[in-house]
Amino acid sequence: MGGEYVNDAGVFLVRTLFGLYILAVVLRLLLQMARADFYNPICQILVKITNPALRPLRRVIPDFLGIDMAAILLLLLLKTVELLIIQQLSGFSGDVVGLVVLGIAQLIKLALDLFFFSILIQVVLSWVNPGTDYNPGVALLHALNEPLMRPARRVLPSMSGLDLSPLLVIIVLQLLTMLLVVPLNDFALRLLSGA
Repeated sequence: MGGEYVNDAGVFLVRTLFGLYILAVVLRLLLQMARADFYNPICQILVKITNPALRPLRRVIPDFLGIDMAAILLLLLLKTVELLIIQQLSGFSGDVVGLVVLGIAQLIKLALDLFFFSILIQVVLSWVNPGTDYNPGVALLHALNEPLMRPARRVLPSMSGLDLSPLLVIIVLQLLTMLLVVPLNDFALRLLSGA
C-alpha cells in the first residue's frame, strides 16, 4: 500500500519536472517561429534554460525551412523519456513506438493549448487594460499570437470596432484538437495496448 503512494509521488514529480522543461522548449520554439523579440527578458530566461540541451543538438541537426529541428527532436526525446519513466513507475509495459506517437499527440496538444490560453489572456488584457504593449509579457503574447491572428483578421475583419478574430482562431484550435490530437492519441493508445 505504501509503495503505491511513493509511485504516485514519483509520477507527479516526473510529470512536473519534465512538463516545465518541455513547456520552456515549446515556448522557445513557438517564439522563434513567430520571430519574437529575443531581447525580451522572458525570452532571455527561456534561452538560458534551454540552451544547455539545445546547443549540442544544433551542432548536428540543422534547421529545416526555418524550423528549429533540434528543438523538435529535443521535445520528442524529452516527452518519450518522460512517458517511459512514468510507464516504469506505473508498472505498465508498452511499445516504444506507441509512446513516441503518444508523445507527439501530447506535444501537439500542448502547443494548441498554449495558443488557446495565450489568446484568451490577450483578449482579457485587451478588455481590462488596453494598450499595455510595453509590458514584456504582453508583447510576447502579441508576438506569439500574431501569426494566427493576422490570417483570421483577413477572414473576419473588425465589426463596429469589435475584433472577432480571436473567436475564429479559438474555434480552429479546438477543431484541430478534435480532428488531429484525439485520433492520434487514440492510435497511440491502441499501439500501447497491443490491439
